[in-house]
Amino acid sequence: MQRWRGLEDIPEDWGRSVVTIGSYDGVHRGHQVIISRTVARARELGVPAVVVTFDPHPSEVVRPGSHPPLLAPHHRRAELMAGLGVDAVLILPFTAEFSRLSPGDFVVKVLVDKLHARAVVEGPNFRFGHKAAGNVAFLQELGTTYDYEVEVVDLYQRGAAGGGEPFSSTLVRRLVAEGDVAGAMEVLGRPHRVEGVVVRGAQRGRELGFPTANLETLPHTAIPADGVYAGWLTAQGEAMPAAISVGTNPQFDGTERTVEAYAIDRVGLDLYGLHVEVDFLAYLRGQETFSSIEALLERMAVDVKRARELVEAADSPEAAFRVGDSR
Repeated sequence: MQRWRGLEDIPEDWGRSVVTIGSYDGVHRGHQVIISRTVARARELGVPAVVVTFDPHPSEVVRPGSHPPLLAPHHRRAELMAGLGVDAVLILPFTAEFSRLSPGDFVVKVLVDKLHARAVVEGPNFRFGHKAAGNVAFLQELGTTYDYEVEVVDLYQRGAAGGGEPFSSTLVRRLVAEGDVAGAMEVLGRPHRVEGVVVRGAQRGRELGFPTANLETLPHTAIPADGVYAGWLTAQGEAMPAAISVGTNPQFDGTERTVEAYAIDRVGLDLYGLHVEVDFLAYLRGQETFSSIEALLERMAVDVKRARELVEAADSPEAAFRVGDSR
């Protein structure tokens, strides 16, 4: 899959293509429906499928300081899109100048002049251009002038138990913030992931017999609510069952919020300096303060046992959704 950073990276001889545009943070199941339809239409027309996205998130430019928590960094989104069959991803630097492009100028500069769109696939709520003035109807109107078709894909919704709420990145962020990682997994189609570099912490886990990998997470990462979780710690391509702690560690009067993962039954791991991923399978309990270190250790042993059971039942991060979806 080709990855372009800005319009200038698009090859001069690029031909017609089928395009979809959006932030696509998380590449959740609703996004997957739109992207998969983009790929399918591209295959029908015999042209490449292109996803156009933005960096930073448009809200950070339009309303500085309002950057939403990110469900997936761009390299992860690209990886997921490639898995859906996308041929190229265009990441447009979203600047103040770019934000002032009118909807018509956006269509001409991006879709017509550079990507030579044959078709555009979007959800019904798609908005674009200065002050989000452009909508699907306007996109279709310009399509008659610039020779591209527009296909609108219905929003994917949760079932009756979810009240028919459309799948969205906002929904996933809310579920993650609440610690409902099982609910987030339902919408994402896979466990929510947090990644970063392993750094040295207070090393209390090692002293207690539960050495943890302390992550320095990427900026703006969507981190689950404080508590203990079951999931996986993946390092150098190996996914290891893990008990995961998120919080300030009040047992030891901690103040800095951290994400720490204990690789269950693994001895002698040296992960310092490595970039790792943590996938959240299930919420076990909230953050607590115990009456003694002995009581803490007893509860940690229970947490690890439960995490081991849940992870073994799920088998792998990829298989986890099938387990969660069977509830």
